[in-house]
Amino acid sequence: MSSKEAFTRQIEYFSRFYRVTAIDFLGFGKSKPLEAPFSVGDYAAWLSEVTFLLRLKKPSVVAHSFGCRVAIKAAAQDNGLFDKLVLTGAAGVILRRGFIYRVKVGAYRLVKKFAPAFAERKFGSAEYRTLPPLMKESYKKIVNEDLRACARKVKNPVLIVQGKEDTVTPMKEAQAYLASFPCATLRVMDGGHFAFTERALAFNLITEEFLYD
Repeated sequence: MSSKEAFTRQIEYFSRFYRVTAIDFLGFGKSKPLEAPFSVGDYAAWLSEVTFLLRLKKPSVVAHSFGCRVAIKAAAQDNGLFDKLVLTGAAGVILRRGFIYRVKVGAYRLVKKFAPAFAERKFGSAEYRTLPPLMKESYKKIVNEDLRACARKVKNPVLIVQGKEDTVTPMKEAQAYLASFPCATLRVMDGGHFAFTERALAFNLITEEFLYD
């Protein structure tokens, strides 16, 4: 449930050189709430429409985590929509899930049959449990889609910026994306999942070099 304000340091920095447009997705920040659950594809279609309405012609995109899912899906559907893509903490890769994960899913499904309210309170991530009902339904649609097939369709130049200490979207997921995009570069920097805020200047300089090149 982040918002465009997370990019304050990037907005301030890049506004000196570029026209910067920061967008809150539906259900986030200052945008209106969702009226129905959204998938990644729904958000991508919404973003494409917003890009058109704002008369943004082939903007370069800086995206974080969930925003990377949407940017990848939108770029895969229309390679002419964006120019360059900078993806940090990129979500959307589903690697092989282990035995413990399968046990947790099985336990959740069993408990949900008899005590659905209890299952919703006790299972899933802390992030999931804090979401409003419609966002929970969206979350289920979103996290179960592996976007590597979409990444293979993206023809735009892509820069993946990976925080060394990121445990939310770890290095192996960044490397999986790197192997999927036809034209991508991986840069590793200090910091975790929010490396772009933790080390804002370093991130901005890496991004600026990529956009200028």
